[in-house]
Order: sequence, then structure tokens, then C-alpha cells
Amino acid sequence: MFRDEPAFRHFAGWLLVLGLWLARPGEAMPTNVILFIGDGMGYNQVAAAGLYAHGASGTLSFEAFPNQAQVTTHSADSAITDSAASATAMATGRKANNGVISVAYPGDGHELPTVLEHAAAAGKATGLVTTTDISHATPAAFAAHKPSRYNSAGIVQDYLQQTRPNVLFGGSQYLSESQATAASYTVVKDAAQLKGLNTDSTTSVSGQFAAGNMTYEYDRTEATAEPHLSEMTAAALDILDNNPMGFFLMVEGGRIDRAAHSHDLTRMIHETIEFSRAVQTAMDWAASAGPSNTLILVTADHETGGLDVLAGMGAGQYPDVTWSTPGHTGANVPIYGWGSNSEWIAGVMDNTAIYSVMMATPRVVPASGALALASIGLIVVALLRSRRMI
Repeated sequence: MFRDEPAFRHFAGWLLVLGLWLARPGEAMPTNVILFIGDGMGYNQVAAAGLYAHGASGTLSFEAFPNQAQVTTHSADSAITDSAASATAMATGRKANNGVISVAYPGDGHELPTVLEHAAAAGKATGLVTTTDISHATPAAFAAHKPSRYNSAGIVQDYLQQTRPNVLFGGSQYLSESQATAASYTVVKDAAQLKGLNTDSTTSVSGQFAAGNMTYEYDRTEATAEPHLSEMTAAALDILDNNPMGFFLMVEGGRIDRAAHSHDLTRMIHETIEFSRAVQTAMDWAASAGPSNTLILVTADHETGGLDVLAGMGAGQYPDVTWSTPGHTGANVPIYGWGSNSEWIAGVMDNTAIYSVMMATPRVVPASGALALASIGLIVVALLRSRRMI
């Protein structure tokens, strides 16, 4: 028997607060949800790119977002996640084993509904944009269901036959022009064709801009025919916003990760800066669209390389850095939120909670159970105040 136990008092108070918070009325999914994922983009990847682009006083576009938090990234079977498991967590709200694309492993392997599928079921338009191959694990987790991330042909079949996103932009090693055309997609092959696309009348577009991963920003020249990530984002928004019911769009800066695996600071920085431009493109779209129920989130699936920034050298100069691993790490990654429901971005969150923010379902227990928690908290607080403990 304890009397006025401080730890128990603290616990009772949290029961009360948690119960009252969880008992709030549910809110509707925002009309438009735009999720940016910088693959491998940890805090120091953001810092290094900001130092190069703007110097010590500058920041990237999304660093000005009003709501920010840390995200834990472990998968169901490892402290260090891969892109498949992390994207599955964000897309479905469920932990999965590394390598798994939105199916229940651990578990019976059933398909886990994704935020993209929920959006489509609600009549919204949907889209996936990446600088990697379109069948890469990150976009795949939002619109495919496979036990292995390496089943690229099967992932593409899920896109075309099951989930049918309105926009599929990226590399296309496993998605051919004939496949896309047979599935009633308009196909564009380069930046000029994308720019010339009539986005007012086109509803389903496959942008096949490379035979695999797209060209690093740093390696592009005047002759490079591929669109930039910011240009793909702008075109995707112009297509998707024709739907009066709204849309869901996932945009991946996929080559940040590959550069970090190689400890290629130069290419990693330029990929991150272009990723920031893509986010600014979405912000500009939101401003021009007028008042709307739009949520923009910017985060990462994991950190890559164990990057540490030692010192900035000024704008236009690469910072002094060290790397600790050629692989992923288990470090927390940032998340930045703007717009509808972004106030739920706070503190330290698990990556599964990102799904709940996008779906506007932050509750983890029914309202009746939440009220029961609050009631228990009130009772315990009252007992403590009377200095009796049963």
C-alpha cells in the first residue's frame, strides 16, 4: 500500500489527459494530402544541404513549417529499418518486417489497406512521384501489396490492375510504355512532353523518364531530358487538383539515400536541395489554390550513412562532415507539418502515427475506452487528494 506516491500521481494525471484527448470527436481526412519523403534524409542531411545552399543563417523550405517533431523508424523485425518497412508503416499505420510491401508480415500476410487506397475509395485522385524507379519500395508501399520489395513486376501489376494511381512519375525499368498504354494511361517520356501535357483534361499519366533511377541533379546538363523533381511535382498537382473531391500525393526524393550510401556528399546535397524546391512548389500551389483543406508533411523513411556535420564553410561551399556507416541507421528522423491537422505533429512520434495524421484518426482506442481512461484518472486523482490509496 502506498500513500500519495508521486509517480502514481503522475501516472493518474496522464490517464486523465490521455483519456480526454482520445475521446475527442473524429475529424475528416484533409481534402488534399501531400506527403514528401526524403529517402535517407536525416537531420544532418537537412543541415548539410541548408549550409551549402544558404550558409549558417539559411534553411530549406520545409524547415519553416510551424509544426515539427522527431520520428522513430524501427521495423517489426529490426532496430534499423529499410525503405519497404518504413514506407509500409507510413502508408498503413502498421509495422512490417524489412523488405515487406504493405502486407501483414509478421502475421498472416493479408493485404494492409493504404492511405492511397482509402483516398481513392473516397473519390479522391491519387499520385506517386519519385526520382527512383517507380517500382521502388517507397512508392510501392502506398499502392502495392507484396511480401518482397524485389517483386518489381508484381508491384507494377498492382499499380495497373488494382490501385491505379492517376499519376505515376519516375523511372520505368519495370513499367513499359505498352503496359501503361494498355491500362489507359497517357505516357510522357521527357521534360518537354511533360511540359506540353494538357493537365486540365488528362486524368491518368505515366511519366517514364529514365530506364531505372533518374539522373542525379549534380550530373545533369543542358542536354538532360529528364524533368526535375520540382517539375514533376508541379505537373502532378496540376493533374490531381482537377478532382473536386481532392487528392493524395506522395513525392519521394529517392536518390538522397543512394548518394548517402556512397558517402557522396556533393550529390546528396544537390538532391536534398531539389527536394526542398519540390516542397516549395507544393507550398506555392497551396497559396495559389486559395483557402483549402490541405495537409503537407515532409519526413524521411530513415537516416542513411550516419552523417555528422562538423562545420559549415559558407554558402556555396560543402560543409566539413564525417560518415559512420555505408548503411542505414536507427536514428530518429525529422517530420515537418503544415496545414490541416498538422498540429498533431509534435514531440516524438512513431512512423506509424504519420498514417493516423493523414487519415485524421489520431485515436488509438474507441471513444468509450478513452472516456473510461479519463474516468479512472479522475478517480485516482481524487483518491490521492484525500490521501487514501486502495
